[in-house]
Amino acid sequence: MAVHQVTEEEPMPIDSLATKSCASASVQEAVAHARISQAAEDVEKQDGEKTHKKSLDTLNEITYVDFDEGDPRDPANFSYRRKWAITVTASFFSLITASSSGAYALGFPSMTRDLHATRFQGTVGISTYTLGFALVPLVTTSFSEEFGRQPLYIVSAIGCLLMHVMTALAQNIQTVIVARFLAGAFGSTSSAMVGGSIADIWAPYQRGLPMSVFAVMVLAGPGIGCLAAGWIEQNPHLEWRWIQWIHVILLGVLLVAMPVCMRETRAAVLLTRLARKMRRETGNALYRARVEDERASMRTLIYISCTRPIYLLFTEPVVASFSLWVGFAWGILYVLIESVGPAFSDIHHFNTGQTGTVFVAMIVGCFAGESIQLYQERLKYHPTKGPEARLFSACLAALLFPAGMFIYAWTASPSVPWIGMVIGIFVIMTALFILYVAVFTYLADCYGIFASSALAGQSLSRNIMGTAFPLFTQQMYDRLTYHWGTSLFGFVAVVMIPIPFVLFWKGPAIRAHSKFASQVVHHKQ
Repeated sequence: MAVHQVTEEEPMPIDSLATKSCASASVQEAVAHARISQAAEDVEKQDGEKTHKKSLDTLNEITYVDFDEGDPRDPANFSYRRKWAITVTASFFSLITASSSGAYALGFPSMTRDLHATRFQGTVGISTYTLGFALVPLVTTSFSEEFGRQPLYIVSAIGCLLMHVMTALAQNIQTVIVARFLAGAFGSTSSAMVGGSIADIWAPYQRGLPMSVFAVMVLAGPGIGCLAAGWIEQNPHLEWRWIQWIHVILLGVLLVAMPVCMRETRAAVLLTRLARKMRRETGNALYRARVEDERASMRTLIYISCTRPIYLLFTEPVVASFSLWVGFAWGILYVLIESVGPAFSDIHHFNTGQTGTVFVAMIVGCFAGESIQLYQERLKYHPTKGPEARLFSACLAALLFPAGMFIYAWTASPSVPWIGMVIGIFVIMTALFILYVAVFTYLADCYGIFASSALAGQSLSRNIMGTAFPLFTQQMYDRLTYHWGTSLFGFVAVVMIPIPFVLFWKGPAIRAHSKFASQVVHHKQ
């Protein structure tokens, strides 16, 4: 442990680990929300009006606590085994929450029968779950600034487990809908922190594989959940309630693993605890962690976390265009979750178990997208393009995405083998995975210390569309048929094809006129 005596008023830099994690984040949803609190610190430091102020005489006496180089208590110095234990455990939580989003839909036949509900009422449970993912992390992830990540992981897992129990025991559809929202709220809080946890413990050059594991868990999770849930629903002794009980069991296993496998990874929180311990043991109140003097109030952090992402979403062209694109793509993911069951049942007379097996195409598509991203990671070092070098694969995804939808649309016929629709799903998911990763990495590179808010803005847009799309999916297909309903989505995707190409071509000029992105350039210089 190192202590630093302050002899003159010196600048108090933001926690370098947290700042670095925003600038070099690899993927998503979770990385975005987990860093909002750090972005709040940057603004608070610049404004300076609500931070803790010290006189020069007081500062002269403060002794700041820090980690020595190689200190095993520093999360960056955890052993390789410990780092992977934390990464896998946190990513497993994301897998469970992603699985639940899709598996729930496969239980509709028995759930609507038992609860005397309509299919649309059941669909509302998909939307409320996603709504919890959209809104709640903007508020709750700021708590990691004060309490650390590990307590929030545990509280979130307990809450998510209890809400799945509530769903499994529900005697009416209203209880299911409320429980689904709360399950999404608890699950989203933890998932939003996974990317931040990875950035806390892995050096930038090491984050590629851990982030890839996390991304695959998030995007393959719905397919894995649907695959298992289809055969659970097919068994008359299990059905929809056991889809929920299986998730309860998985969350129980996770809760047992957390104290064993996970540790607190937020360095600022660990240093604050260490400083408090030293003050208590020595009676010297002048031992402090720097973050104690830099941290804004919780109220201010929550306010900035809730407002700045929305401001960026509506004022930054790069954030707005990518948020619209990835939001539409996320809506299509939930259209597939909602529609694959009825489509394969009506057209090819699949039973529920066979329908669940169709979702293997989603899983394989994610791995195909990941293989393309591995090649993209080599292209990103193109010496002349800067952040725009992240968009090579996104340009490919822009073409694949509508192509997959048109394949899915026009093979939806009894006269065409079922494999045609499966190929369409595979192409859609390959494109969606590439798009998902490209959006996160590009925004992180463009917005640097403001990446948290930029990513939170697109995440809000993405999950809002994921909330809305399932509510009209079946009605749209009933009126337009599977051919023209999916083709309508395909035409919208065609209109969005230019987005990555325009940003690849004009990105530097657009960023030069951006208030936030231009500040990042000056900051790096």
